[in-house]
Amino acid sequence: MSTPPLIAHIIFRLDYGGLENGVVNIINGLPEGAFSHAIIALEDVRDFRQRIRRPGVAVFALNKRPGKDPRAYWKLFRLLRVLKPALVHTRNLGTIEGAFIARLAGVPHRVHSEHGWDQFDPYGKNRKHHLLRRLVSPSIDRFVALSKEIEEWLGGDVGIRRDKLTRICNGVDTKRFSPRANGADGVLPADRFPPGSVVVGSVTRFNAIKDPLNLVRAFLIARRDPAGQRLRLVMAGDGQLHAAAQRLLREAGEEGSAWLPGSRDDIPQLLRSLDVFVLGSLREGISNTVLEAMATGLPVVASASGGNLELIEDKATGRLVKPASSEELAAVLLDYARDEDLRVAHGRAARARAEREYSLDRMLTDYQSLYSGFCGDGRRQT
Repeated sequence: MSTPPLIAHIIFRLDYGGLENGVVNIINGLPEGAFSHAIIALEDVRDFRQRIRRPGVAVFALNKRPGKDPRAYWKLFRLLRVLKPALVHTRNLGTIEGAFIARLAGVPHRVHSEHGWDQFDPYGKNRKHHLLRRLVSPSIDRFVALSKEIEEWLGGDVGIRRDKLTRICNGVDTKRFSPRANGADGVLPADRFPPGSVVVGSVTRFNAIKDPLNLVRAFLIARRDPAGQRLRLVMAGDGQLHAAAQRLLREAGEEGSAWLPGSRDDIPQLLRSLDVFVLGSLREGISNTVLEAMATGLPVVASASGGNLELIEDKATGRLVKPASSEELAAVLLDYARDEDLRVAHGRAARARAEREYSLDRMLTDYQSLYSGFCGDGRRQT
């Protein structure tokens, strides 16, 4: 009997997020029969697993304790010995030790991806983290960088051999994420979003590196301008700063002009209800949510940092603003509030760029080529 090669994807936790969404897109999108897949979460597995559409994907949670947890690493070693994957794919610093463990467990091939920047080391300067990556690098056959900036950082600051580096940018499903046809999709509460509103929105994690409070402050500044009275705010997502964002709105008396519904499973419909998308991170890799907003035909306002510089053409598909500058972000929001034609023109250009350069098919082709280069995409004998 023959079976497809097994790819074991090791991530920190299976929860709402761009990295996790990318993993699920790969599993759902690669040709059926080319590979089989398993997801191993070092910590836990949450409702996000429901987005896996491919049948037969095994999902494991190791319930790792904070810090170094030898018990969890032993569980990973034993699980890999049972699964016998052809390739292990680890992602970001929090799972990189998994490549070394996979080598000890006899996994033939190991790939490691760097998706973005750690909120505790947003500029990638931590020398201990560099040393860890270099120490584990002999166990890694290929490093995948999701942006040009990360590729240069790995080869330069970190010191990874250039012949081990590959860049694969995220891709977006331009059929699932598409512009609204006739009006909004009706997912916004009518009492907070009256007719004629200009809806500014974000889909993000409420943590420090994503800087969600900067968007809230910019929105409050813009609302004080007469042109900003039409503005309304949507911020989907969750995290430790969610309560702080709600408090800022409440203290300013603007709680009724904003909606922070937490994590959502209807992101395509939610995006089609927006007029402008904002991602004001302090640092960013190649953001899935930016690509999804572009594919939806929205102008994207984002911080001039990291992968945003690759994705967004300033004053053509959206605007790039200084990170952490609430005043600059507020001024851009007001420009869009005043000018519907500008919103439409930038949104159409963003959609065209997503279709032209960032298709999901292109990303899947790149990953199929990567995996096939190591373990083949036919069937192995068992």
